Order: sequence, then C-alpha cells, then structure tokens
Amino acid sequence: MSVRVFALALLAVAGILAASPAGADTPQPLKAHTGPGFEIGLVDANGAAVKAIDAAGSYTFTIEDLSELHNFHLVGPGIDRATSIEGSGTETWTLELANGTYNYYCDPHATLMKGSFTVGPVTTPTTTTTSTTPTPPKPPQKLAAKVGPGSTIAFAARAKAGRTQITVRDLSSKNNFHLSGPGLNKKTTAAFKGTVTWTVSLKKGTYTFRSDTNPKLRGKTKVG
Repeated sequence: MSVRVFALALLAVAGILAASPAGADTPQPLKAHTGPGFEIGLVDANGAAVKAIDAAGSYTFTIEDLSELHNFHLVGPGIDRATSIEGSGTETWTLELANGTYNYYCDPHATLMKGSFTVGPVTTPTTTTTSTTPTPPKPPQKLAAKVGPGSTIAFAARAKAGRTQITVRDLSSKNNFHLSGPGLNKKTTAAFKGTVTWTVSLKKGTYTFRSDTNPKLRGKTKVG
C-alpha cells in the first residue's frame, strides 16, 4: 500500500469517528423523591417538574426515598419498578422509556401521593368504541401505619372513604397500634412485635390512632 493510499484510509476512519459524537447514548438524568411528608415528585436536571418527555430513550432516575412509610413506584410501557416501603435512601435506575404515559405513586398512599408524565407524541383517538366487558372493581387504597421503635406512632393524616388495606408495623413490645372511628375498632397487642395487614372499609369522618399504653402517642386521620 502506498503512503498516499494509507493516509486516505486514516482520514476516512477519522471522518467516521467524528460523525458519532461522544456521549450520544448517555442516559438523560431525572430526579425523583418521595417523603418525608406526603410529597412525591419527579424533576429534570434543571429542577423543573417533569410532565412530558419529547422522545423515548434511555433515562437515569435518581430516587430519594426519604421515609420508611412511603415508596416510589413507576409504572408504564415496559416498566413496573418500585423502591421498598420499609426502607429509605437513594437508588439509581437506568430505564428505557417508550412512547406512552407513565404513572408514579406511593403504594400505601396512592390516592394522595401520585403523578404522571408522557413520553413522545401524544395521540388523540379518532374513534370511540363501546366495550361490553364489565369494569373490574378498584383495588383497595393502601395505607401504612407504624408504632415504635421507642415512643413514636405514625399513620396517614388524610384518606379516602372505601375499601382500604392497612399495613401495620408494630416495632414496640411496650406500645400497640389502635385505630378506631366510624364502624372500625382494630388494634395490635402491646406485647406483639411484627407486621399485620388489615382490610377494612373506611367511612367519612374522623378516626383516632393511638397507643393504649401511652396516652401521649395519638393522632387523627380525616377520611373524606
């Protein structure tokens, strides 16, 4: 091979490399948070709330889970992923988002803590069809309660009326968790330590949660 031909080959290779910019496949960063109160959200690298993403592709989610009573659950085309309810801390997910709508929420408080965003172009259906398939019943709202460790107690400040699944984490051998209100009176025992799940029907009104052994541990939940 002559020097001239070899030089032309090198220039061609350099041209191919220049045509592929570095970092073209770098996932775009997004930041999510849940807690410490009843807050949940998703923002972009500039801190703006994410409502619509122009194009499908690879995105990096940094999730700050700031409470042991909440979690961050993302559901959409090809994705169903969540942090744990009991744990807290920071997780990083690299996900391939497709065109469509994605919803995020806290599993125990899905009626209060939720959001959504779209990816790609939003299409409007041109025809409407009537389905004869009966609508399945709505799943129960999920709430989390906690007593202990130490002299602490926690439950949702607000909830919606209807069928509800309550996960109670009793971490104290001295205090218990007692929930009472319209049509409901359920409790753990003071000596019990562990996790129980109650499926109940909440009604409109005010419910009281407390420890029967420590009158200072109490609060109220408004159901609307």
